[in-house]
Amino acid sequence: MADDSLFLIDIDKVLREKAPDKARYIPRFVVSYLKRIVHQDELNDFLRGAQDKVGVDFLKASLDFLDAKLVVKGRENLPEGGLYTFVSNHPLGGQDGLALGYVLGTHYGGKIKYMVNDLLMNLHGLAPLCIPINKTGKQAKDFPRLVEEAFSSDNQLLMFPAGLCSRRQHGVIRDLEWKKAFVVKSVQHHRDVVPIHFDGRNSDFFYRLANLCKALGLKVNIAMLYLADEMLKNRHKTFTITIGRPIPWQTFDRSKTPLQWAQYVKDIVYKLN
Repeated sequence: MADDSLFLIDIDKVLREKAPDKARYIPRFVVSYLKRIVHQDELNDFLRGAQDKVGVDFLKASLDFLDAKLVVKGRENLPEGGLYTFVSNHPLGGQDGLALGYVLGTHYGGKIKYMVNDLLMNLHGLAPLCIPINKTGKQAKDFPRLVEEAFSSDNQLLMFPAGLCSRRQHGVIRDLEWKKAFVVKSVQHHRDVVPIHFDGRNSDFFYRLANLCKALGLKVNIAMLYLADEMLKNRHKTFTITIGRPIPWQTFDRSKTPLQWAQYVKDIVYKLN
């Protein structure tokens, strides 16, 4: 019997809900293309097979599905006896989040939380590790409260301060500007910050598409539609994770603005590579 609580990717349903008056007029070849680009059938097969996996176990199952091999450097820099904010560059939008959550979740006995796009809350295996963040729409008013609850909790926190996965600018693949929230809240809650570098990249097509959308001034992040495709293009690869030394929260004094400190940490992350 089908489990109605299990989230499955359903492009037809999404189109009916998001464009109820227009969905019937969307050509079937367009719908078929969308299903193919998000790998609807393949990912749904995985979700059905992993429906009994939750938390770190779900992350392990996901990495196995993607045949991702991890090399972790600087594991001795993972601190003990306290609460910390782990921050990383975000080159992929798939394997990086899964891998870092798995490494940290395993080390800290599952006491790890992501601050992520609220859409990921639909994945019941991942949801227990997630703090949903949505700065737009109905949930926007909850954003400050959710951030405060995250930093007040007894969980280790994993954040991608860029918000989006890396883009290619002037031939260099790198995160966009890091947001300052992790600095402000880490100081407020006396959490040292642990920098992490994840080595990886998406396809040239992805970067060209992202830059084209920006050049056209499109407000919809069309490149995000292709993240599942990018994730599967990156199957069977080995990724290197480099963990840096913790940065004491007292470092972030008034000699720089919080935004400047955020870029300071970002620079440290890229020097780990």
